[in-house]
Amino acid sequence: MNFLAHIYLSGKNEELILGNFIADSIKGKKYLKYPPGVQHGILLHRRIDHFTDTHPIVKKSTAKLHKNYHHYSGVIVDIYYDHFLASQWAKFSQVPLEKFVADFYKLLQRNFDLLPDSIQQFLPYMIADNWLLSYASMEGIHRILYQMNQRTKNVVQMDRAIYDLEHQYDDFKNDFDIFFPQLQKFSANQILQIKE
Repeated sequence: MNFLAHIYLSGKNEELILGNFIADSIKGKKYLKYPPGVQHGILLHRRIDHFTDTHPIVKKSTAKLHKNYHHYSGVIVDIYYDHFLASQWAKFSQVPLEKFVADFYKLLQRNFDLLPDSIQQFLPYMIADNWLLSYASMEGIHRILYQMNQRTKNVVQMDRAIYDLEHQYDDFKNDFDIFFPQLQKFSANQILQIKE
C-alpha cells in the first residue's frame, strides 16, 4: 500500500502513525533506535506490505500491468489503491480527508527531528503539493505517476499507467473493494499482536 493507506491503517496512535509512515526509510534492525511506539509502527508497516504483496487479489491487479511496467507494477497498484481509498474516503472515515491530511502534516512537522533525512528532504514538497489529498482525483494520480516516472528516469514510462487506470477503472476498483476490508481486519489484528 502507499502512504495514505499506511497512515489510515495505523489508527489514532501518533507514534504508530509515524513509524508506519517512515518505515520504508528504515532498513533492517535500525528501527530499534526509535521509541517503542514508533518501532511498532515500523513493524506494522512491514507486515502490511507482506500481506499486501502476497495477497491473490493484489497479484491479480499487478498482473494486469506487468507486461508494460514489470516490477514497477506493484508500485503503480499501490498508488491506484490509495486513489480508491481517497476517492471513497467517507466510506472509511468520519473525519473529512482534508482534516485527516492536515492533521497528519502537523504531526510530521511536530516530529520533524525524528524523521529520516530522506523524508525531511521531501516533506516540504509533499506538503506544498498536498500529495495525500491529490490521490482523490485522477488529475492528482496522473501528476504523481508523472513524478514517479521522472524519479525512475523514464525506465518504464510509469506516467502512462494513468491510461491503464482509466481503461480498467472498474476492474481495479473492484479488486480494491474486495481486498481493502481484508487488509483493515489484518492490520487491526496486527496492532493488537505487536503491542502484546
